[in-house]
Amino acid sequence: MITSRLKSGASLPEFTRSATPSIGSLALRLPWTRWPAFIIVALIGLAVRLPHLGARPMHTDEAINGYIVGQLLQGEAFTYDPQDRHGPALAALALPLARMQGAKSFSDLTESELRTTSVAAGTITILLFGAAAEMFGVVPCLLAALLFAVAPLPVYYDRYFIHESLFCAATFALILSSWRSFNRRSVGYAALAGACVALMVACKETAILHLFALTVAALVSNVWDLRGKSFTKSFRLGPLLAGVSTFLALIVILFTWFGRNWKSFFALERVAPNVFARSTGQGHEHPFWYFGKLLVSGWSGGVLVGLACFGLFIAFRKRDASAYQFLAYYGLIVAAIYSLIPYKTPWLALNLWLPLALLAAMSVESIWSMAETRFGHRAAVLSFGIPAMLLGLLIVHDTRQRVFLAPVEESNPYAYAHTSDDILSLPSEIADAARREGINTPRIAVIASDPWPLPWYLRQFQQVGFWQPGQQVPAADFYITSTEAADQYAGTLRGFRPDFFGSRPGVLILLWLPEGK
Repeated sequence: MITSRLKSGASLPEFTRSATPSIGSLALRLPWTRWPAFIIVALIGLAVRLPHLGARPMHTDEAINGYIVGQLLQGEAFTYDPQDRHGPALAALALPLARMQGAKSFSDLTESELRTTSVAAGTITILLFGAAAEMFGVVPCLLAALLFAVAPLPVYYDRYFIHESLFCAATFALILSSWRSFNRRSVGYAALAGACVALMVACKETAILHLFALTVAALVSNVWDLRGKSFTKSFRLGPLLAGVSTFLALIVILFTWFGRNWKSFFALERVAPNVFARSTGQGHEHPFWYFGKLLVSGWSGGVLVGLACFGLFIAFRKRDASAYQFLAYYGLIVAAIYSLIPYKTPWLALNLWLPLALLAAMSVESIWSMAETRFGHRAAVLSFGIPAMLLGLLIVHDTRQRVFLAPVEESNPYAYAHTSDDILSLPSEIADAARREGINTPRIAVIASDPWPLPWYLRQFQQVGFWQPGQQVPAADFYITSTEAADQYAGTLRGFRPDFFGSRPGVLILLWLPEGK
């Protein structure tokens, strides 16, 4: 597996530090001052992510994930289908969090309860930068953590109940644990690396792409380090066995849902074919430059990408086996893979943000060092402080605009086929109409080829059925149809009047209410 390749074929040596002690190197000698700083940054990130967590409508993918958690709350086992669902890791983390917040069934769940899972994963990612200080340096890690804490793209998708935040945290933890395992010959960190690989696979099928990129980056960046050395001297059987056995144990536990559903485990054989089939687009085709355009968007995106590109230049210019060179190779390979395959969704860019934030932070530290060397400390503070403050203001503007003021607007590039605010009033309109008609338990029939996210918004009603257009539908008190299905059921809908709701951009649904009663 990939864990063994990382451990046996490559090392990620320590980041080369400058001869002159910097604030970062001094802080590194005092870990008791380092961790409080990263904890404060993580708390800032948490404070930015929590407000109005339930205000944004549920995206279709969030609604499906919420439905899965609802099934688990009712005692069902997780069923893995690589064609329609991702792995069980998100549900495994969300289930205890939902129970801790008092949820006992699907109808009990709220948007805030579910999104708390992604907020927790994003906060853990910020904290992991503290553990990365030995690998990438204290100051760059602190700056990268701050970027992750407040920048618009990480904040936006860390408030989304999808797998991406957890996947990003697992990827970062894999990089750190693999590096420590190899450099310390540690069995414990090897086992942790194996657990991280299992978590990535149990999150998303795109783990295959990231593990390939990590392996190639580790091998290529360490060509310099392996010159004149024996490969076998770097190999240790104990860490390899610890990593592989932990990976296998967790995969079996998660994909069988603790031994209750072995069919899901054997469905793993269909992962690779489905990944390649899905990569062709399946309705999510976008051009090669899609992620580049997304990352440079807004007031701050171009500056951050520019800093990351400068960091790339510095990493490759040194031509050594530094951790940053590994990171640069990994970032470029992942960006190339995501750009080359037609299938693209904007939340995949969160995976690009991990190398982007670290490379941008490293370039900031390098620019600071150059300015301090050339102009002196006082002049450097003045010349550096003003641009840094301006960049901070640009980031705050973008986060405020995209996360809080216009989270579902079509002009927001992070909002992808997002559920409209309009649908929030649909459940209350049904409840009010039922109350007026004296119906205690309304029967609701939904007729649409793609009913999501309606199961989420109708979860409070006890009698709700879903039918595909063309199927025979029983009598109901209320009907909800797509515009196409409405024409097919003209006879059934006689005596009902339609009310239009925007479901997603360009998609309307019709709520059919009893007429004249």
